[in-house]
Amino acid sequence: MSNAPAIHEIYLLPEGVQKVTEIKDTKIPNAATYHLEKEDHTLGNILRMELLKDKSVLFAGYKMSHPLDHSVDLKLQTTPETSPLQVLQSNINNLQKEISQIKRKFENELTLHGMQSSDMSNGYTVDRAY
Repeated sequence: MSNAPAIHEIYLLPEGVQKVTEIKDTKIPNAATYHLEKEDHTLGNILRMELLKDKSVLFAGYKMSHPLDHSVDLKLQTTPETSPLQVLQSNINNLQKEISQIKRKFENELTLHGMQSSDMSNGYTVDRAY
């Protein structure tokens, strides 16, 4: 017996719960906190690193309140010329493009070496649905 949540509770969003919630900061100008449900350090850190590359970002950081609580709070402050939401959306789009390029390069290398997803001996497959 374990006190860990069931595996499906880690990833499935309950009905009526929003994936992302924006909480505007009332004390710091051009700042907001984004609460991301059912996410962990993987997304929190990659978003933080991408945001810190942006010159219009003054601060980007994230925290997880507890290891068994699968949610991330992403704090973002931008310059007055833009809003945190605009910067976040732009950087998410940049990440999607970058991940697509990595996936495409990986699939090209598989093809170049004559491997198909079913040929991989370790049991992993390449999802071609994207």
